[in-house]
Amino acid sequence: MNRRLFIHRSAILLTLASAGQSVSCFGNTAKNVAGYSVKQFEDEGLAHFSYAILVDRKIVLVDPARDPRPYYNYAREQGAKIVAVVETHPHADFVSSHLEIHRDHDATIYVSKLVRAAYPHQTFDDGNTLKISDRVVLKAVNTPGHSPDSISVLLKADGRDAAIFSGDAVLIGGVGRPDLREYSGEQATQREKLAHQLYHTVQDVYAKLDDQVVLYPAHGAGSLCGNALKGAKQSTIGAERTQNFAFQQQSEEAFVRQILNDQPPIPAYFPYNVELNRKGAAALSASLAAIPLIGAADVSVSSTALVDTRSAAAFRQSHFPGAINIPERSKSESWIGTLIEPKDSFYLLVDTKEQGQLQLEKIAKIGYEQFVKAVVLFGDFAAQQSEDFDQAAFDRSPQEYFIVDVRTAEEAKVGPVFSGAHNIPLAELKQHISELPLDKTIVVHCASGYRSAIASSLIHESVPKAHVWDVGEHIKGYKSAVN
Repeated sequence: MNRRLFIHRSAILLTLASAGQSVSCFGNTAKNVAGYSVKQFEDEGLAHFSYAILVDRKIVLVDPARDPRPYYNYAREQGAKIVAVVETHPHADFVSSHLEIHRDHDATIYVSKLVRAAYPHQTFDDGNTLKISDRVVLKAVNTPGHSPDSISVLLKADGRDAAIFSGDAVLIGGVGRPDLREYSGEQATQREKLAHQLYHTVQDVYAKLDDQVVLYPAHGAGSLCGNALKGAKQSTIGAERTQNFAFQQQSEEAFVRQILNDQPPIPAYFPYNVELNRKGAAALSASLAAIPLIGAADVSVSSTALVDTRSAAAFRQSHFPGAINIPERSKSESWIGTLIEPKDSFYLLVDTKEQGQLQLEKIAKIGYEQFVKAVVLFGDFAAQQSEDFDQAAFDRSPQEYFIVDVRTAEEAKVGPVFSGAHNIPLAELKQHISELPLDKTIVVHCASGYRSAIASSLIHESVPKAHVWDVGEHIKGYKSAVN
C-alpha cells in the first residue's frame, strides 16, 4: 500500500446514545452491537475520505479513490468480500476506482440514475435500499445541490438511523460547492439553481435527522469541493446543527448568496474528472505500466509541455526552457491539474525512478497519467538556469520592480508584505500573464516560496523574454519584518 496516498487512522469510538451502540472508525474493525463497522480511508493530498462498511464478512465501499489496493488489503485482512461500491456522485476532484473494483471483484456499483453512468451499475435513488444483513440496510437519499445527481447513503441499524455518508452534500462545517457542474459540458444546470436545491437538501433531509446520527463526508478541510471546512474527520448531525452555517436559521436567498460568494476558481481538471468518473477509469496498474521512462537527453521539447517536479532549487540550477516547475509536495497533484489542461501530452520530469513512480501515482488520482508522454530522469543534465533574486538590489529600490503576490486574495488582504504589490492568485495567473509589463523586472512572492516557484516558471514559460525574480524562501524574512 502507498502510505502517502492512504493513512489508516487509529480507532475512535463514538457513542450513539439513543441507539445504544458504538461505531468504530478510522481503521478499527471490531463490530458494534448492530453488527457493522466503518473504516475511513484518507488521502491527505486531496482531503478525500472514502469508506468501507463491514458487515458479516461483506464490504460495501463508498466513494473509493483511484488506487484500489488499500481496499483489497483491508478485505484480505478481514477475510471479507467486497460486494458493492456506492458512488455518491461523479466526483470532480478525484478519479474513482469503482469500475476497476467491479471488474476485479464482481462488485455491484450503485449510483443515481441521474448520473447516466456508462459503466455496469444498479440505480440507487430515493426509495432504493441495499440490504447487507438482517440488521444493517443502506438507504439512498437524493440530495442535489453540490451536483444535480448527488445522493447520500443513510445507514440504518436495527431500524434506526445510525450514520449518513454525505458525499459532498454536507461537509463538516459547511456544504459542497454548487458551482462545479456548470462547466462540465453535459450539464446545463445553473449554479443558482443548484444552490437553491442545496438549501432544501440541508433543511428537508439533513436537518430532520436525529442529533446522534454520525456524519461521514467525502471531503475535509483543504478540499476544493468546499469552502472554510473544519479539520475534523467525522461529525454528528447534532454537532453540525450548532457549528455548520448551513443549518442555521436563515432565508433561502441568504443561504444562496452566502455559498455563491467568493468561491475560488474551478481547476481545469474538474470537468474532466466528472466525465471520466461517469465513464469509469482504466485499471490503475495497467495504465501506469504503459508510461515509458527515459533520460533527459531523449526529450523532444519542440511540441510537448514539460512539468518539472524537482525542487525549486534544483530547477533554478538547470531546467528545460519552457518547463513549468511544480515541486513535489502535498497537493502538488492539484496544482498540476489546475495549471495543465487535460488535453495535451506532457513530459513529467523527476530526479529518481522512485520519485517518478510516486508522481505517477499522485497524478493518476486525477486521471492525468494518460497525458504523460514519458517520465524523464533529469539527472545532472545541463540546461538553462534561472535568474537569482538580487535581494540587495531589490531592497535598495523596491518601487522599481513590478511585484506580484500570488497568494489568495484573502491572504494578501490579511497579511500584505510589500507596498504596491499586485495580487494575482496563482490559480488565476495564466489568464493575466499577458498583462504583466516587460520593461521592469517582475518580482514574484507567496507565503513560503512554493507557489512563487510555480508562478515564476509559469511566467517564463509564457513570456521567455521576461525578467523574473522568485523571492522564494526570502519572503519569510520580509514577513517577519512586517509582523
